[in-house]
Amino acid sequence: MSALLEHLAGGITTTCLCWAVTRRDGVVMGFTDHDRDLVFEGVTFRAGTGMTARALAQVAGLAVDNSEAVGALSDAGVREEDLRAGRFDGAEVRLWLVNWQDVAARVMRFRGTLGEVVQAGGEFRAELRGLSEALNRTGGRVLQQGCDAVLGDARCGVDLSAVAFGGVFTLQALRERRVLVLPLEGGFEAGWFAQGRVQFVDGAATGLGGSVKRDSWEPGLRIVELWEEPAILPAPGDQVRVQAGCDRMAATCRNRFSNFSNFRGFPHVPDEDWITASPRRSIAAGGA
Repeated sequence: MSALLEHLAGGITTTCLCWAVTRRDGVVMGFTDHDRDLVFEGVTFRAGTGMTARALAQVAGLAVDNSEAVGALSDAGVREEDLRAGRFDGAEVRLWLVNWQDVAARVMRFRGTLGEVVQAGGEFRAELRGLSEALNRTGGRVLQQGCDAVLGDARCGVDLSAVAFGGVFTLQALRERRVLVLPLEGGFEAGWFAQGRVQFVDGAATGLGGSVKRDSWEPGLRIVELWEEPAILPAPGDQVRVQAGCDRMAATCRNRFSNFSNFRGFPHVPDEDWITASPRRSIAAGGA
């Protein structure tokens, strides 16, 4: 940083902005508003992608830093299908001020995530959210009968990679853009995958997925209906990973997953009917 400060103090500067975007699927993309590519920290920051950053607003205290990334949709930069597929949702963003004559002279100006992305006329605008954005999220737990853990996470502890809880199937057909036709194999009963998850392993929709609404049988086939159609549609022959679902009830946790010791709900909490119920008039009057 001292090298950059010394350069800025010289009066004539050769600086530019570089930013790295790390998507949740692990893909790292680098961009710069300079007129040639730059490389540092193992990332190639590509010029000519048409991507720029608006003025960065940073304040003291816990207020949210904010800015905006603006660019043209292109195969060399950000593609429309990737935005529609949600591959940039929540991506990590790091922004540097860099001396392009000596990339070692740089300082990080911003670190956060991508927020809302808007597309219009072959361009996109992506909101940048600072690290303090996490302070706006509601925390804590709710007293409820159902479990508040996510099936397979650290609090749940169920190993969803076990063959008893799912597998990879070859897509036979796609109906109504969100109904997956799979082979009836693996010995899973009808409804086993309801409220579970689907992820596409290969093909154009690689890495995408969705939540299962309904899981049923037809002669020789398993029909898995998603709540929403994928942003990029899979094709017959693609591999699909399907995982078991959970209705978050204590009986399901105990009987299906043998995991009641990790149940994160409160099954004995009275329901709303009990709370609002009133005694019979004869009891209220002192009768038997």
